[in-house]
Amino acid sequence: MFSEMASLMTDKVRNLQNRICSALEAEETITFREDLWTRDGGGGGRTRVLEKGSTFEKAGVNTSAVEGHLKGDGIHMFKHMLDKQNISLPELNDAHFFATGISLVVHPKNPYAPTTHANYRYFELALPSGNLWWFGGGADLTPIYFFEEDASHYHKVHKDICDSFDTAYYPEFKSWCDRYFYLPHRKETRGIGGIFYDYQRSKDKSHYFDLAEALGQGVIDAYIPLIQKRKNTPYGETERTWQNIRHGRYAEFNLIYDRGTTFGLKTGGRTESILMSLPAHVEWRYDYHPEPGSPEADLIQTLQKTRNWV
Repeated sequence: MFSEMASLMTDKVRNLQNRICSALEAEETITFREDLWTRDGGGGGRTRVLEKGSTFEKAGVNTSAVEGHLKGDGIHMFKHMLDKQNISLPELNDAHFFATGISLVVHPKNPYAPTTHANYRYFELALPSGNLWWFGGGADLTPIYFFEEDASHYHKVHKDICDSFDTAYYPEFKSWCDRYFYLPHRKETRGIGGIFYDYQRSKDKSHYFDLAEALGQGVIDAYIPLIQKRKNTPYGETERTWQNIRHGRYAEFNLIYDRGTTFGLKTGGRTESILMSLPAHVEWRYDYHPEPGSPEADLIQTLQKTRNWV
Protein backbone atom coordinates (compact mmCIF):
# COMPACT_ATOMS: atom_id res chain seq x y z
CA MET A 1 0.00 0.00 0.00
CA PHE A 2 2.82 2.41 0.89
CA SER A 3 6.04 3.07 -0.97
CA GLU A 4 9.49 1.72 -0.12
CA MET A 5 10.33 5.12 1.37
CA ALA A 6 8.00 4.43 4.30
CA SER A 7 10.22 1.53 5.36
CA LEU A 8 13.48 3.31 4.55
CA MET A 9 12.57 6.41 6.55
CA THR A 10 11.39 4.32 9.50
CA ASP A 11 14.76 2.57 9.63
CA LYS A 12 16.54 5.92 9.21
CA VAL A 13 14.88 7.60 12.18
CA ARG A 14 15.49 4.57 14.41
CA ASN A 15 19.19 4.56 13.54
CA LEU A 16 19.34 8.30 14.13
CA GLN A 17 17.68 7.85 17.50
CA ASN A 18 20.46 5.43 18.50
CA ARG A 19 23.19 7.87 17.48
CA ILE A 20 21.65 10.86 19.25
CA CYS A 21 20.98 8.93 22.44
CA SER A 22 24.57 7.68 22.48
CA ALA A 23 25.89 11.23 22.05
CA LEU A 24 23.73 12.51 24.92
CA GLU A 25 24.59 9.59 27.19
CA ALA A 26 28.29 10.33 26.65
CA GLU A 27 27.69 13.61 28.54
CA GLU A 28 25.76 11.85 31.33
CA THR A 29 26.12 9.49 34.28
CA ILE A 30 22.80 7.73 33.61
CA THR A 31 21.16 6.19 30.54
CA PHE A 32 17.83 6.49 28.75
CA ARG A 33 14.77 4.53 29.78
CA GLU A 34 13.09 2.91 26.78
CA ASP A 35 9.38 2.22 26.26
CA LEU A 36 7.98 0.43 23.22
CA TRP A 37 4.36 1.21 22.44
CA THR A 38 1.70 0.31 19.90
CA ARG A 39 -1.11 2.43 18.51
CA ASP A 40 -4.61 0.97 18.40
CA GLY A 41 -5.17 2.15 14.82
CA GLY A 42 -1.85 0.77 13.56
CA GLY A 43 1.87 1.13 14.14
CA GLY A 44 3.71 2.30 17.23
CA GLY A 45 6.96 3.74 18.42
CA ARG A 46 10.01 3.73 20.66
CA THR A 47 10.15 6.35 23.40
CA ARG A 48 13.41 7.06 25.21
CA VAL A 49 13.46 9.43 28.17
CA LEU A 50 16.24 10.45 30.54
CA GLU A 51 15.35 12.30 33.76
CA LYS A 52 17.23 13.81 36.69
CA GLY A 53 20.66 13.29 35.22
CA SER A 54 23.86 15.08 36.13
CA THR A 55 23.79 17.02 32.84
CA PHE A 56 20.19 16.78 31.61
CA GLU A 57 17.20 17.56 33.76
CA LYS A 58 15.04 15.90 31.13
CA ALA A 59 15.69 14.59 27.64
CA GLY A 60 13.42 12.69 25.29
CA VAL A 61 14.31 11.15 21.93
CA ASN A 62 11.30 9.46 20.34
CA THR A 63 10.58 7.65 17.10
CA SER A 64 7.26 6.52 15.72
CA ALA A 65 5.82 4.88 12.62
CA VAL A 66 2.02 5.00 12.64
CA GLU A 67 -0.64 4.26 10.07
CA GLY A 68 -4.36 3.82 9.85
CA HIS A 69 -7.63 4.92 8.34
CA LEU A 70 -8.42 8.61 8.62
CA LYS A 71 -11.41 9.51 10.72
CA GLY A 72 -12.66 12.33 12.95
CA ASP A 73 -10.03 14.93 13.86
CA GLY A 74 -7.48 13.11 11.72
CA ILE A 75 -9.41 14.01 8.56
CA HIS A 76 -9.39 17.68 9.49
CA MET A 77 -5.66 17.55 10.25
CA PHE A 78 -4.81 16.06 6.87
CA LYS A 79 -7.16 18.39 4.99
CA HIS A 80 -5.31 21.28 6.59
CA MET A 81 -1.95 19.85 5.52
CA LEU A 82 -3.20 19.30 1.99
CA ASP A 83 -4.63 22.83 1.85
CA LYS A 84 -1.16 24.12 2.70
CA GLN A 85 0.04 22.38 -0.48
CA ASN A 86 -2.87 23.64 -2.61
CA ILE A 87 -4.17 20.08 -2.92
CA SER A 88 -7.93 19.67 -2.88
CA LEU A 89 -9.27 16.23 -1.97
CA PRO A 90 -12.91 16.59 -0.94
CA GLU A 91 -13.25 12.98 0.23
CA LEU A 92 -10.79 11.65 2.80
CA ASN A 93 -13.06 9.41 4.83
CA ASP A 94 -11.25 6.14 5.49
CA ALA A 95 -8.21 7.13 3.42
CA HIS A 96 -5.07 5.38 4.67
CA PHE A 97 -2.19 7.41 6.07
CA PHE A 98 1.38 6.69 7.16
CA ALA A 99 3.67 8.92 9.22
CA THR A 100 7.12 8.27 10.62
CA GLY A 101 9.63 10.51 12.30
CA ILE A 102 11.99 11.32 15.11
CA SER A 103 11.28 14.01 17.68
CA LEU A 104 13.57 15.15 20.46
CA VAL A 105 13.68 17.76 23.18
CA VAL A 106 16.60 18.19 25.57
CA HIS A 107 16.39 20.34 28.72
CA PRO A 108 19.79 20.62 30.45
CA LYS A 109 20.15 20.95 34.20
CA ASN A 110 22.52 23.93 34.02
CA PRO A 111 20.65 27.18 33.17
CA TYR A 112 23.60 28.34 31.05
CA ALA A 113 23.23 25.34 28.74
CA PRO A 114 20.50 25.76 26.09
CA THR A 115 17.44 23.64 25.43
CA THR A 116 17.21 22.12 21.96
CA HIS A 117 14.48 20.56 19.85
CA ALA A 118 14.50 18.71 16.55
CA ASN A 119 12.00 16.78 14.46
CA TYR A 120 12.33 15.04 11.08
CA ARG A 121 9.36 13.28 9.54
CA TYR A 122 7.78 11.71 6.46
CA PHE A 123 4.08 11.50 5.52
CA GLU A 124 2.33 9.38 2.95
CA LEU A 125 -1.33 9.20 2.03
CA ALA A 126 -2.65 6.20 0.06
CA LEU A 127 -5.44 7.13 -2.33
CA PRO A 128 -7.16 5.34 -5.23
CA SER A 129 -5.48 7.78 -7.61
CA GLY A 130 -2.01 7.11 -6.18
CA ASN A 131 0.08 7.99 -3.14
CA LEU A 132 0.84 11.51 -1.96
CA TRP A 133 3.99 12.09 0.10
CA TRP A 134 5.99 14.89 1.69
CA PHE A 135 8.86 15.50 4.10
CA GLY A 136 9.24 18.00 6.93
CA GLY A 137 11.54 18.79 9.79
CA GLY A 138 13.78 21.22 11.55
CA ALA A 139 15.81 22.02 14.64
CA ASP A 140 16.00 25.02 16.93
CA LEU A 141 17.83 26.28 20.00
CA THR A 142 16.29 27.88 23.10
CA PRO A 143 18.89 29.46 25.39
CA ILE A 144 18.08 30.52 28.93
CA TYR A 145 21.11 32.81 28.85
CA PHE A 146 22.29 34.18 25.53
CA PHE A 147 25.79 33.67 24.10
CA GLU A 148 26.52 35.07 20.66
CA GLU A 149 29.14 32.41 19.88
CA ASP A 150 26.70 29.62 20.70
CA ALA A 151 24.07 31.06 18.36
CA SER A 152 26.64 31.46 15.58
CA HIS A 153 27.92 27.89 15.96
CA TYR A 154 24.43 26.37 16.00
CA HIS A 155 23.31 28.24 12.90
CA LYS A 156 26.55 27.71 11.01
CA VAL A 157 26.32 23.94 11.35
CA HIS A 158 22.81 23.99 9.89
CA LYS A 159 23.69 26.50 7.18
CA ASP A 160 26.65 24.43 6.01
CA ILE A 161 24.47 21.31 5.74
CA CYS A 162 21.67 23.14 3.93
CA ASP A 163 24.14 24.78 1.53
CA SER A 164 25.52 21.37 0.57
CA PHE A 165 22.06 20.52 -0.80
CA ASP A 166 20.76 23.87 -2.02
CA THR A 167 22.02 27.36 -1.15
CA ALA A 168 18.44 28.61 -1.11
CA TYR A 169 17.52 26.29 1.76
CA TYR A 170 19.11 27.99 4.77
CA PRO A 171 17.63 31.49 4.31
CA GLU A 172 14.25 29.99 3.47
CA PHE A 173 14.25 27.47 6.32
CA LYS A 174 15.64 29.96 8.85
CA SER A 175 12.89 32.44 8.03
CA TRP A 176 10.29 29.67 8.27
CA CYS A 177 11.65 28.71 11.69
CA ASP A 178 11.52 32.29 12.96
CA ARG A 179 7.88 32.57 11.90
CA TYR A 180 6.86 29.20 13.31
CA PHE A 181 8.55 29.27 16.73
CA TYR A 182 6.96 32.54 17.76
CA LEU A 183 4.69 33.32 20.71
CA PRO A 184 2.27 36.01 19.48
CA HIS A 185 0.85 36.64 22.94
CA ARG A 186 4.40 37.34 24.24
CA LYS A 187 5.62 39.07 21.07
CA GLU A 188 8.85 37.08 21.20
CA THR A 189 10.42 34.10 19.49
CA ARG A 190 10.69 30.88 21.50
CA GLY A 191 14.48 30.89 21.15
CA ILE A 192 17.15 31.94 18.66
CA GLY A 193 15.72 29.74 15.92
CA GLY A 194 17.40 27.33 13.59
CA ILE A 195 15.70 25.81 10.56
CA PHE A 196 12.19 24.56 9.82
CA TYR A 197 10.62 23.19 6.65
CA ASP A 198 7.47 21.32 5.73
CA TYR A 199 5.53 19.94 2.74
CA GLN A 200 8.70 19.26 0.73
CA ARG A 201 8.01 17.13 -2.34
CA SER A 202 9.12 19.08 -5.44
CA LYS A 203 12.35 17.05 -5.80
CA ASP A 204 13.08 13.32 -5.67
CA LYS A 205 12.34 11.47 -2.47
CA SER A 206 16.02 10.54 -2.20
CA HIS A 207 16.98 14.21 -2.02
CA TYR A 208 14.83 14.87 1.05
CA PHE A 209 15.76 11.52 2.57
CA ASP A 210 19.46 12.44 2.36
CA LEU A 211 18.71 15.94 3.67
CA ALA A 212 16.99 14.49 6.74
CA GLU A 213 19.95 12.16 7.33
CA ALA A 214 22.48 15.01 7.15
CA LEU A 215 20.45 17.34 9.33
CA GLY A 216 19.85 14.54 11.81
CA GLN A 217 23.61 14.22 12.26
CA GLY A 218 23.65 18.01 12.49
CA VAL A 219 21.64 17.75 15.72
CA ILE A 220 24.70 16.15 17.32
CA ASP A 221 27.28 18.39 15.66
CA ALA A 222 25.44 21.61 16.48
CA TYR A 223 24.38 20.83 20.05
CA ILE A 224 26.87 18.61 21.86
CA PRO A 225 29.74 21.18 21.73
CA LEU A 226 27.44 23.69 23.45
CA ILE A 227 26.63 21.22 26.21
CA GLN A 228 30.31 20.46 26.71
CA LYS A 229 31.07 24.18 26.94
CA ARG A 230 28.26 25.18 29.35
CA LYS A 231 27.31 22.19 31.51
CA ASN A 232 29.80 22.97 34.30
CA THR A 233 29.26 26.73 34.48
CA PRO A 234 28.58 27.78 38.12
CA TYR A 235 25.03 28.97 38.82
CA GLY A 236 22.75 29.77 41.74
CA GLU A 237 19.14 30.29 42.73
CA THR A 238 18.69 33.38 40.55
CA GLU A 239 19.67 31.42 37.44
CA ARG A 240 17.43 28.47 38.38
CA THR A 241 14.44 30.75 38.89
CA TRP A 242 15.00 32.38 35.50
CA GLN A 243 15.34 28.95 33.91
CA ASN A 244 11.97 27.91 35.34
CA ILE A 245 10.32 31.09 34.06
CA ARG A 246 11.74 30.49 30.57
CA HIS A 247 10.58 26.88 30.78
CA GLY A 248 7.08 28.30 31.28
CA ARG A 249 7.36 30.02 27.90
CA TYR A 250 8.47 26.74 26.35
CA ALA A 251 5.44 24.96 27.80
CA GLU A 252 3.13 27.69 26.51
CA PHE A 253 4.33 27.22 22.94
CA ASN A 254 4.14 23.43 22.99
CA LEU A 255 0.65 23.33 24.45
CA ILE A 256 -0.87 26.17 22.40
CA TYR A 257 0.90 26.28 19.03
CA ASP A 258 3.01 23.20 18.36
CA ARG A 259 1.60 21.26 15.40
CA GLY A 260 3.39 18.04 16.31
CA THR A 261 1.69 17.99 19.70
CA THR A 262 -1.70 18.58 18.10
CA PHE A 263 -1.16 15.96 15.38
CA GLY A 264 -0.07 13.31 17.86
CA LEU A 265 -2.96 13.84 20.23
CA LYS A 266 -5.59 14.03 17.47
CA THR A 267 -4.40 10.89 15.67
CA GLY A 268 -4.30 8.66 18.73
CA GLY A 269 -0.60 8.88 19.56
CA ARG A 270 0.81 7.92 22.94
CA THR A 271 0.15 10.84 25.29
CA GLU A 272 3.21 10.30 27.51
CA SER A 273 5.49 10.25 24.47
CA ILE A 274 3.92 13.37 22.97
CA LEU A 275 4.12 15.41 26.17
CA MET A 276 7.68 14.34 27.03
CA SER A 277 8.77 17.65 25.47
CA LEU A 278 7.53 19.59 28.49
CA PRO A 279 10.16 20.73 31.01
CA ALA A 280 10.28 19.03 34.41
CA HIS A 281 10.07 22.35 36.30
CA VAL A 282 8.27 25.55 35.28
CA GLU A 283 7.29 28.77 37.01
CA TRP A 284 4.95 31.63 36.20
CA ARG A 285 5.34 34.86 38.15
CA TYR A 286 2.64 37.48 37.85
CA ASP A 287 3.76 40.55 35.87
CA TYR A 288 7.42 39.60 36.18
CA HIS A 289 10.00 41.77 34.41
CA PRO A 290 13.78 41.25 34.60
CA GLU A 291 15.90 44.10 35.89
CA PRO A 292 16.97 46.40 33.01
CA GLY A 293 20.52 45.70 31.87
CA SER A 294 20.58 42.22 33.41
CA PRO A 295 21.47 39.09 31.39
CA GLU A 296 17.82 38.07 31.71
CA ALA A 297 16.62 41.37 30.21
CA ASP A 298 19.22 41.04 27.44
CA LEU A 299 17.75 37.67 26.46
CA ILE A 300 14.24 39.13 26.20
CA GLN A 301 15.53 41.94 23.98
CA THR A 302 17.27 39.37 21.77
CA LEU A 303 14.10 37.30 21.43
CA GLN A 304 11.93 40.27 20.45
CA LYS A 305 13.64 40.52 17.07
CA THR A 306 15.02 38.03 14.59
CA ARG A 307 18.48 38.46 13.12
CA ASN A 308 21.15 36.77 11.08
CA TRP A 309 23.61 34.66 13.07
CA VAL A 310 26.05 33.64 10.32
